[in-house]
Amino acid sequence: MARGQLDSFSTYSYRDDPSVPDFPDETPLIVFDGVCVLCNGFARFVAKRDVAKRFRFAEAQSPLGGALYRHYGLDDVDYETNLLIQDGRAYGRMEAFVHIVSQLGGAWSTVRLILGLPRPMRDWLYDRIAKNRYRLFGRYDACPVERTDAIRERLIG
Repeated sequence: MARGQLDSFSTYSYRDDPSVPDFPDETPLIVFDGVCVLCNGFARFVAKRDVAKRFRFAEAQSPLGGALYRHYGLDDVDYETNLLIQDGRAYGRMEAFVHIVSQLGGAWSTVRLILGLPRPMRDWLYDRIAKNRYRLFGRYDACPVERTDAIRERLIG
């Protein structure tokens, strides 16, 4: 993903893209790699701590997830980042991670300090983990998150 690529899109640009299915966008949406063990763990982590149930979730492999990746010019086969769609804007890489975790409240809000690091450093760190996530953490044959009650009711796409 090119630096600043997601920043170049106007707010709610996906609404004007006929290839992106309509979805409820009044609350934040996390799009994650459904077969990635690490990504599933992160989705479960967020769902468990999101007591207000603000976040919704979509697998990158779903029709909605794939359409959003394509809309933002991202690879819809080899998912290089999770996406956060919030207030019509897309966030990726470490910026998405920080925006998500900091909204969980309490001590989690201190994760915003990561944004003080230079963007190239944040992206480099995120990319090292993302590119090696299957080797380091494993891969599912199919997304198991649908069986997780904390997420199942908030899974769309």
